[in-house]
Amino acid sequence: MAKLELRNLYKRYDNTGKKKKTVNAFAVNGLNLDCRDGEFIAMLGPSGCGKTTTLRMIAGLEKITDGEIFIGDTLVNNMHPKDRKIGLAFEDYALYPPLTVYDNIAFNLRAKGVDKAEIDRRVMEISRLLKVEELLNMMPVKLSGGQKQRVNIARAIVRRPELLLMDEPLSHLDGKMRQAMRTEIKRLHNEIKCTSVYVTHDQLEAMSLADRIAIMDLGVLQQFGTPMEVYDDPVNEFVAAFIGEPPMNILETTVIKIEDEFYFTFADSDLRILVPHRYYSKLSDGFKVKMGVRPMDLYVGKEDSKGVPERVAVFENLGDERRIGVRVGENLMMLITDDEKRYARGDVIKLEVNAEKTHLFDIQTGNRIRA
Repeated sequence: MAKLELRNLYKRYDNTGKKKKTVNAFAVNGLNLDCRDGEFIAMLGPSGCGKTTTLRMIAGLEKITDGEIFIGDTLVNNMHPKDRKIGLAFEDYALYPPLTVYDNIAFNLRAKGVDKAEIDRRVMEISRLLKVEELLNMMPVKLSGGQKQRVNIARAIVRRPELLLMDEPLSHLDGKMRQAMRTEIKRLHNEIKCTSVYVTHDQLEAMSLADRIAIMDLGVLQQFGTPMEVYDDPVNEFVAAFIGEPPMNILETTVIKIEDEFYFTFADSDLRILVPHRYYSKLSDGFKVKMGVRPMDLYVGKEDSKGVPERVAVFENLGDERRIGVRVGENLMMLITDDEKRYARGDVIKLEVNAEKTHLFDIQTGNRIRA
């Protein structure tokens, strides 16, 4: 195992002669990240946010524009990829078609001149760990997507890397297989205890696998923390909206004062939400702000509830949970309920809000306004 440290890491591509202008000058912009020995880090963000570019710079497949990369105590900026003691599992498997599964796994060990008996021992050991021992004599063309990815990961870790890098390894699998492989990757990490960096755009993968999540957007690190930290305590609107399924409801609101209380109000809607007292020092009558509340912090009240009557705009029955959407002005506010009652468009519900779970974001910057 080895710790990983990224210091002021930059990556800029030369777009000279290209007509298309990039949104931001740097693919990776001043990234600082520390990954502890044996830790599982997920790099999460939308397409084009810089997460795969970062992984490729760690692996030595992309040249660094500026900054430093340490694996353990070793500066690896100018070190060849084969000397960085890393394992790399690609998105597209990249298995050698003419070779059997055994030969694919053993390929790097043979290239390093490892003794045949040691190769056999390590291939058998890792194939049992990845549950591919029955596939060793098969050709890649005969394997399913899930089997190919197991072999891909086995080939990466048979070298006993100090750092395991995985670039969206589950993106080509169907939903059920992705779920099964997530479980296998977590089990594997716990058994080999290898420091791991996992790139994904799927927040469910990041939340279920990682010890800590680095969330990126436009090449910039937005937040780095445990799954619960980024979920419960997002630093800005981007993180709040990106983490969670369904995502956080974020609506523009005007704060009004009635007697001694503040309320969130919404354009073209009768909905009013009492503002928690902890925000009072940040607000004033007429203050405009974005309010965020997660769907599980909204409820369908009983008939005698003091909740606000709202009409159902959308109803989704997913079996284990139900999702209800109501219109708040031009916005659709979603809530989750385990109530077995079925609703139809136009039905009236009493909407209740757990105001203590609301988050505030600056309209201009999107930054979190903390109490």
